[in-house]
Amino acid sequence: MIQTLLSALTVVVLLFCSADLQGKVTRPNIVFILIDDMGWPDLGCYGHAFHETPRIDQLAQQGVRFTDFYATPVCSSTRATIESGQNSARVGITDFLPGHWKPFAKLVVPAMPDHLDHQLTTPGEVLGRSGYNTAYFGKWHLGRGPEHGPSAHGYETTAGNLGAEFEQLRKGRKGGPKGMVRLTDQANWFLGKQVRSERPFFLHLSHKAVHIPIQAKKETVAKYEKKEKPNEGVNHPVYAAMIEDLDVQIGRLLDELDRLKLTDNTVVILTSDNGGLRQVYTGRGQVVSTNAPLRSEKGTLYEGGIRVPMIVRWPGVTPPGTACNQLAATWDMLPTFCAIAGVDPPRQTIDGHELTGLFRQQNSSPDRRALYFHYPHYHHSRPASAIRSGDYKLIEWLEDDSVELFDLASDIGETNNLASTEPEKVSQLRDQLSAWRTQVGARMPTKNPDYNEEKADVWYNRNNMQPIDSAAIDHQLESQATKPYLRKN
Repeated sequence: MIQTLLSALTVVVLLFCSADLQGKVTRPNIVFILIDDMGWPDLGCYGHAFHETPRIDQLAQQGVRFTDFYATPVCSSTRATIESGQNSARVGITDFLPGHWKPFAKLVVPAMPDHLDHQLTTPGEVLGRSGYNTAYFGKWHLGRGPEHGPSAHGYETTAGNLGAEFEQLRKGRKGGPKGMVRLTDQANWFLGKQVRSERPFFLHLSHKAVHIPIQAKKETVAKYEKKEKPNEGVNHPVYAAMIEDLDVQIGRLLDELDRLKLTDNTVVILTSDNGGLRQVYTGRGQVVSTNAPLRSEKGTLYEGGIRVPMIVRWPGVTPPGTACNQLAATWDMLPTFCAIAGVDPPRQTIDGHELTGLFRQQNSSPDRRALYFHYPHYHHSRPASAIRSGDYKLIEWLEDDSVELFDLASDIGETNNLASTEPEKVSQLRDQLSAWRTQVGARMPTKNPDYNEEKADVWYNRNNMQPIDSAAIDHQLESQATKPYLRKN
């Protein structure tokens, strides 16, 4: 109760701090930038010695950088948490849509919805109803067709309704790798329209980079091919170039906020939808990155799959150049957006906590016992659930009920399994994790009556219910890497 009252008081104070000279309260604008597959260590401000990300690094210097921020292992499930304020296990979307599966593996994975439930209220809807102009550009991945897209979930302006004026403006202009330039053009077009509006705005910009196939401008790739590499790490020149190309586009957006004199009253939040990809899930093809010192990659519940960068700049609120080591996650976003806007969260179960207190004071803490994760699917790993409580992290493998226990304070790379030496902690965290799964109605895998050890690793496509041709995937990735603006490694 005390935490809730303090948070409410904080919002009131922040809103009045945003009053203009006539005394009118101007609610903060919000720009939320979601990167696809960017790993925790991929940015210069998170310690990468090869990648150059000067604009994102500058954003971190102007605000707060979260060290222990979490997503889910894959894109659709994380996006569902952002749009609902709920853990993905409660939403039911725990894998990417439509997903793939191994029909002869030990477990039958649970079925999922094929779109975000329209009964859930999204940030676009709750902020739009409170007077915000709302926009969504980029990757959605929460249902196919316009009936399940962002415009059907409260976002007023999308790529589908920008109109002929925008297309005329872009005539003859190239989109660049992953459509980065076009996406920034859409966002900047929207920002330009807000200058004459008396309403605040919420802009959700969802990049398709840095997802495979890795793509970058020729000249940027050439720069990294010539650049001296550190002694450690993967340091892939095309992947590094793609990250820098993305950084340039983030810079264009930040420059537009400056040019339009919107910066001082705009909260900018940047994060990733899951950990970085090391290699395509089939285990074939080149290794493109590493999440070291974290273990493993996207599609797993190890830290490399779920811990992601998160940067927040709120002029006058976030102390410049600070770091926050408190636990936070993507399901905190919806209540946080609401707190920034000074509106009540929607009337649905909210698993997240609003984070404005952490924005102001990095050693404060939401009333949170633990973070929970549920990934009952085969992808880059096996079906599992996990809990992080304080510095302890327990992973429960659902095929055989085995567990791993790590102390992240002394073992961020999850190399020393403490399960056999700390049985009391294992028992406590397993009980807590089990109770949470029951509480949220987590869908569990079941034993597979068709289990076949010889066929257990054969992947099937949910779109056509046919085996996946790994060689065809390799060919597709290779062919996509021969476009004129790309350069093969």
